[in-house]
Amino acid sequence: NNWASGFRQGQEHHDTVLDMIDREADNSDSLEGFVLCNSIAGGTGSGMGSYLLEAINDHFPKKLVQTYSVFPNWDQGQSDVVVQPYNSILSLKRLILNADAVVVLDNTALNQIAVDRLRIQSPTVDQLNSLVAKIMAASTTTLRYPGYMNNDLIGLLASLIPTPRCHFLMTGYTPLVLNDNTQLSTIRKTTVLDVMRRLTQSKNIMVSANTRPGSGCYISILNIIQGNDIDPTQIHKALQKIRDRQLVNFIPWGPASIQVALARSSPYLETQNKVSGFMLANHTSMAQLFDRLLRQYDKIRRRNAFLDNYRKEPIFHENLDEFDDARETVQSLVDEYKAMEKPDYVDFGIGSGGL
Repeated sequence: NNWASGFRQGQEHHDTVLDMIDREADNSDSLEGFVLCNSIAGGTGSGMGSYLLEAINDHFPKKLVQTYSVFPNWDQGQSDVVVQPYNSILSLKRLILNADAVVVLDNTALNQIAVDRLRIQSPTVDQLNSLVAKIMAASTTTLRYPGYMNNDLIGLLASLIPTPRCHFLMTGYTPLVLNDNTQLSTIRKTTVLDVMRRLTQSKNIMVSANTRPGSGCYISILNIIQGNDIDPTQIHKALQKIRDRQLVNFIPWGPASIQVALARSSPYLETQNKVSGFMLANHTSMAQLFDRLLRQYDKIRRRNAFLDNYRKEPIFHENLDEFDDARETVQSLVDEYKAMEKPDYVDFGIGSGGL
């Protein structure tokens, strides 16, 4: 479970992996970008994942790179990887600098949703993976069943990410039903208004950060509403009610609007609900997630704990500067997310070597 070991193995297998990627890229008709799935707390997903991100960015500089990244449980009692703060900080640096968009899959929030919403006392890995699969499938719906908008990856992400570094996206989904959870299959009615209102509730958001009004601001929101007979006037009414009730706070320096894309339901899956909704959002409370990680990192770094195995790897042979550099990169991201909540964000970093 060592980031540096995974990174070294990535270097060792560089040619083999890049050959495979090149072969797939050459066989594609119109290559738009890459999607990488990884975990940031262990060794392989974080270390080799970081190396792959750098390699793909270098090899395909004009192609978009999106990741689905699993963030660890923040409760140290539940973690079996004592060095997860080290691995996570080193991975985050690469996600900040080398990815164009990161969809955050927060293990803490996924476990919470399984226990509180789905009434599963001890969720299994399969059940949590089922939630992740639902999110990934919903986020690519408009690409797989193209409509008149959001039918390419760049178009889908461009409006969600106004500045290059603040590209960490949270997700929400409703109604949540697991395939093997029959007692919840007769879920309450799902009108367009119900779905869009529930998507703004923090209990349906799969990141353990506070998104309630008064705690941070939304930078952008995209709702993908799935269903076969959705009347667009219902969408307009729902948006109006959300605006009137002030259910969401937006940044003071940008447009305050929820984008909505309509998508057909999958013809291959039976669902009990006529309408389901998926939210992809950029929110300043992401800083809370990174702040928590920095505190855990500082706690063990202050004592120089568990560093022997890192020093054995080539990247840390001479010094541990990579740790300090990664911490600084993550801290600057936290500062930028916090600055986004203020009206003078457009001047952020001017004169201080920032943006």
